[in-house]
Amino acid sequence: MQLEKHSIGEFNQQHINDHQRKFEFVVADLANSDEILQKLGAFNIAIPSWALGTGGTRFGRFSGGGEPRSLEEKIEDVGLIHALNKSSNSISLHIPWDIPEHPDSIKTLASQLGLHFDAVNSNTFQDQPGQKLSYKFGSLHHVDKAVRKQAVAHNIEVIKYGVQLGSKALSVWLSDGSNFPGQLNFRKAFQNTLESLQEIYEALPADWKVWIEYKPFEPNFYSTTIGDWGQSYLLANKLGNKAATLVDLGHHLQGCNIEQIVSLLLMEGKLAGFHFNDSKYGDDDLTVGSINPYQLFLIFKELVEGMDARGMNHATDIGWMIDASHNVKDPIEDLLQSVQAIKIAYTQALLVDKAALEIAQNNNDVALAQEILQQAYRTDVRPLIAEASLRAGGALDPIGVFRKLNIREQLIKERGSKTVATGL
Repeated sequence: MQLEKHSIGEFNQQHINDHQRKFEFVVADLANSDEILQKLGAFNIAIPSWALGTGGTRFGRFSGGGEPRSLEEKIEDVGLIHALNKSSNSISLHIPWDIPEHPDSIKTLASQLGLHFDAVNSNTFQDQPGQKLSYKFGSLHHVDKAVRKQAVAHNIEVIKYGVQLGSKALSVWLSDGSNFPGQLNFRKAFQNTLESLQEIYEALPADWKVWIEYKPFEPNFYSTTIGDWGQSYLLANKLGNKAATLVDLGHHLQGCNIEQIVSLLLMEGKLAGFHFNDSKYGDDDLTVGSINPYQLFLIFKELVEGMDARGMNHATDIGWMIDASHNVKDPIEDLLQSVQAIKIAYTQALLVDKAALEIAQNNNDVALAQEILQQAYRTDVRPLIAEASLRAGGALDPIGVFRKLNIREQLIKERGSKTVATGL
């Protein structure tokens, strides 16, 4: 399904006066509104192919209607999202959940919808049909070299798929770890992982990157072989310039200062990018910004300051992607909400008076520093985001258009009321 441009235009026209009033109120106090709008127009967040269907938990999955039944339909859904918000121009595939059997036609379809392919993601945390050896006790860290070789071969295969699609990065997340003390030799497990990653690294094309993700627990609960940012950073340093650390916001213990981690990785040139989500207890994979939007703002404050210090391009020099599970919401609405939350935090970070904050910090003026940050955070930047979308041909209110046009109902008519998304 594709949206007609006039449908969005008609909706926008009905709300343009209200938007203009709010927009003019916000920009009246901004000296750099044009610069902010330009940066917003360039800023895009990749949509993962596995997020277009209803998610689930260990206990069950309650599929909704009109879910995509193929990779082509997943790409079409990302096209819908991008048509609405003009900030989701790429899709990230998870292999083998979404194998591009006809890469040329897949690329053509994506291009017709204004999309390209972001990082490709490997999967050695599940056994696949017909797989010779099991990953029950790990993959790249496994004590059996044959299992490690199988996992390496899969990652190299994923790279080949990515090359066919025009991707430039491989994202690696491992469930490797242990559930009980004594089960695993930590040092040997880490060494095995490094050696396996070195083989994968050697297979990277010259213009590719490998992004190493970390997670402190789950599915293993005693140890995880790449359990925190320090272990990921260590591996990335040992591998070389084409390796960096990927930060998933849910992959941290409660109370962890993620913004400090981000700042240091960025300072060292080893921040690959993000998997955005939100959490209350652990790796909950909730809608971005739904639980702790202030933390998201603080992370972006460090990102904007750190990227500007290094002369980096906000839109392209690191990877931005959502990684969430939409268990009880319409997946497209949830993704639209997540992208909106990310853009809100980014825009608020652009409003921080960096010069005034530096003076406050140098004077140890703690109260003033807090006031400067919260002045930016408490600014309603939604009119700026709506204006950037409007100028790009998107919707002033993406979810409003989605509901007004009954898009989910149309998808149900096309695909059925209880379809099952592949790979979930």
